[in-house]
Amino acid sequence: MRSLALMATLLLMTGNALADGLSQERRTDLLNLVKQDCGSCHGLTMKGGLGPPLLPEVLKGKDDEVLADSILHGFEGTPMPPWQPLLTRQEVVWIVKQLKEGLPE
Repeated sequence: MRSLALMATLLLMTGNALADGLSQERRTDLLNLVKQDCGSCHGLTMKGGLGPPLLPEVLKGKDDEVLADSILHGFEGTPMPPWQPLLTRQEVVWIVKQLKEGLPE
């Protein structure tokens, strides 16, 4: 029974990786980018700093596409740069999902 649950979990994890098209290595890289690069303005714990907090309770109810566009295009005249030269929309949508769920430790 226990091995069946483990197999199901592994299949779900693999399916999720295939569904968003991001390898585990790329996901790890993106989480590192969020924690380090985004964290330099939004706070290493995402509780805010120069930029606003990026915590699940703050992002709850905000439209995913609006958040993705904010990351991709940045805000002219502010410290928020456009990340479109470095990240794809697919990657940014994945980042938004992670932020809304809460970043893993």
